[in-house]
Amino acid sequence: MVSASFDPRPARADAPLHSSTRNGFKIVIVGGFGVGKTTMVRSVSEIRPLDTEATMTDAGVGVDDPTGAPDKSTTTVAFDFGRISIDAEHVLYLFGAPGQERFWFLWDRLFTGALGAIVLVDPRRIADCWYAIDRLEHQRTPFVVACNVFGEQPQNPHLVRDALDLDPHVPLLDCDARSRGSCKQVLITLVEHLYSFAPPTPEIAT
Repeated sequence: MVSASFDPRPARADAPLHSSTRNGFKIVIVGGFGVGKTTMVRSVSEIRPLDTEATMTDAGVGVDDPTGAPDKSTTTVAFDFGRISIDAEHVLYLFGAPGQERFWFLWDRLFTGALGAIVLVDPRRIADCWYAIDRLEHQRTPFVVACNVFGEQPQNPHLVRDALDLDPHVPLLDCDARSRGSCKQVLITLVEHLYSFAPPTPEIAT
């Protein structure tokens, strides 16, 4: 009988990069507590993800605020890590940031060297991601916003955009962090958004 926790994906040490891989890009997934960041990394990573989830104990009472996710029993205390190849030459390294306020001091370090970011939002708790957007804008890190709808009816995107006071050029889309296909679409949207920041290729005079 196969254990329900068995993960058939190879560990990082057993999944070497393609010999032609030349470019690795760091992507950070950030957002409030219990919004689905660890779930997204687990869903989309091609390798067995590394996570630092720990069981929540009474020591966190009065320190962490679990009201937004009352059924959550574990929490990320450092970061999650996963990997997904775009093609034979390009790979994305995914870092899921911790959501509790007491770990926010780690965010700026995680943002260092990041090509872009995904702000994961629970549309029922939009205010929880304001700080993440503020830090990314301060760091001038390009980002997209993904509303984790948890399999429910998506929110009106205009209302979400207004509530977040997003600039018109910032992509906003719905996703289900439990779905690999949905998470891949978020990454594709981010990569396309990053390409829009790339300087045009100079024309060669003939």
